[in-house]
Amino acid sequence: MNKQTTKIFIVSAVILITALMRVINSELHIYNLVPVAALGIFSGSVLRNKYQAYLIPLLAMLISDMGMALFTNTPGFYGVSQFVNYGALILVTLLGSSLHKRNVLNIAGYSIAGSLVFFLLSNFGTFLSGYYGYSAAGLTECYTMALPFYKSEMATTLFLNSFAGDLSFSMIAFGIYHMAKYKLPVLQIAE
Repeated sequence: MNKQTTKIFIVSAVILITALMRVINSELHIYNLVPVAALGIFSGSVLRNKYQAYLIPLLAMLISDMGMALFTNTPGFYGVSQFVNYGALILVTLLGSSLHKRNVLNIAGYSIAGSLVFFLLSNFGTFLSGYYGYSAAGLTECYTMALPFYKSEMATTLFLNSFAGDLSFSMIAFGIYHMAKYKLPVLQIAE
């Protein structure tokens, strides 16, 4: 297998695994435990080709949205807030592109910051959709309701899932990448 084929295979696998995790977690009602923001941090940090760095998390999100629309009861496409979510993912990837010194503390900090950016912007998108009305009280209620994102039948849907998912995936992805780049020469040219 040549270097380009290996890179395409690795990128495709990451996109499909992330998309599949998002669809499965949606079906299991385990909300926000999907490392989409972490994928943005990782690809923004690791890939020199910034077009690819932005495309990878966006494709993972798009493919999972299509998967949810086609194979689940969860709407895959959900209006104006979806555009804000895609914009938030772009900003998280931009944040990741500033992560140059990759150590555990920096990776954890960037992962949490990415989760926080995505949380704030995605819920602002919910506010823009008009679900809570267009007022300061509606904005406050939107964020208040988003904090626990609680459903009585599934106590694991706390918004902390996004922090846990992003932090775990970031540590795993950067750890595997760090180990693999010495074993797979194709990964050495990505930096």
